[in-house]
Amino acid sequence: MVGKAVPRPRVHSFQLPNGLRVLLAPLESSPTASVWVWYRVGSKNEHPGITGASHWVEHMLFEGSPRYPKGAIDLAVLRVGGELNAFTDTDFTAYFTTVPREHLAVPLDIESDRMTRALITDPEVERERTVIHSEREGAENWPEFRVEEEAYSLAFRVHPYRWEVLGRRVDIERLTPRELRAYYGKFYGPRNATLVVAGGFDLRTVAAEVRRKFSRLPASGDDVSVHDVEPPPQGERRAELRGPGTTPYLQVGWRAPALDDPTTPATMILDTVLGGENRLFHAGAAWGRAAEHPSARLYRALIDTGLAVRATSEWRPRVYPDLFSVHVQAARGVTFERLEKAVERVTDQLARSGPTARELDDARVRIERGAAMAYEGASRTGFRLGYFAMLRSAEFEDDLFRRLLRVTRTQVRDRAREMFRPEARVVVRYTPTGGDAGE
Repeated sequence: MVGKAVPRPRVHSFQLPNGLRVLLAPLESSPTASVWVWYRVGSKNEHPGITGASHWVEHMLFEGSPRYPKGAIDLAVLRVGGELNAFTDTDFTAYFTTVPREHLAVPLDIESDRMTRALITDPEVERERTVIHSEREGAENWPEFRVEEEAYSLAFRVHPYRWEVLGRRVDIERLTPRELRAYYGKFYGPRNATLVVAGGFDLRTVAAEVRRKFSRLPASGDDVSVHDVEPPPQGERRAELRGPGTTPYLQVGWRAPALDDPTTPATMILDTVLGGENRLFHAGAAWGRAAEHPSARLYRALIDTGLAVRATSEWRPRVYPDLFSVHVQAARGVTFERLEKAVERVTDQLARSGPTARELDDARVRIERGAAMAYEGASRTGFRLGYFAMLRSAEFEDDLFRRLLRVTRTQVRDRAREMFRPEARVVVRYTPTGGDAGE
């Protein structure tokens, strides 16, 4: 077990003088090539007044650069039969394009042009304000979004994890084009970026092309470290929300470690035992919340008993301490009090006895299965390499994988005892008032 590693393709890495880190993963038989650009910039780098700026910049990088005026980026990629998108998180922003391998030059040219030269004009910022405002309003129609936003605002009073990636409504309405350009100019650039190319290509040719296109960019990108430290919780915090919908929704959260914390492997096993999967090593999609499992403790305690129609846990791997959360959607007629008591029984039992030997074995099997599928195809390879480059490194992934397989029942029990303390939790209840909601 000591020698186990995540099965990934061979990666060739180098760094340009301007700070850009480059990861190249040739997949000889792949008919496609996937280009990813990751920036270590996310909502953690914002402050009140400009919350949502990272997500807004994500939009603006599709709206024009010197060689690609408005609409030209999408057109260039679609014309060669490719696909493209982007997403923003707390710790990073990622852009990706997957094309037939013979058209790899197209996304490389696009990314080199917009890395430091996005236009971000006043008219386009104002047009995009409407789009982002609508996106925020659409998200608010989902009880889960409103509950999670409230939970984070309760759990964090100092650290910038306390606001949602979309930003606060008041900031969306007032953030100016000048502030957005200043934010882009300050943080976006080679020093904060990692370029990943995965798929079918010739290594020597693409390495030369990357050096030719990206070496001329200025060495921009200020430090993105966050120095605000959230103080330890001193008591339970609660909130009650009301809004559209037909199903009561509950979220309970506890402060959880950062990715590089020594207790992270035990936390991930805890997540797997409670919810059935974890984000980093599961067999599903490359990103997003993993599916529920009938064998998971929350499923058996709340869904099998008729208390809930959905029950799962989630721990997100992040650079700084985050939340470990339990999410429950109540069955008809079930009160919040019954749901909370049921969740508490499950967490208390884990804190007393830890997982069973069978549960630990099942968790390891799922983790190994997820690791075996993690690098299937060009797009997933590009995602995975860039994701770990943002959080730590590919070598860290192997280390984490090995430590996960060595976690003991006692370590999981001790982690549950430390984390599931009543005085350290946040609880948000959502009472539906009827009408439509995105449930």
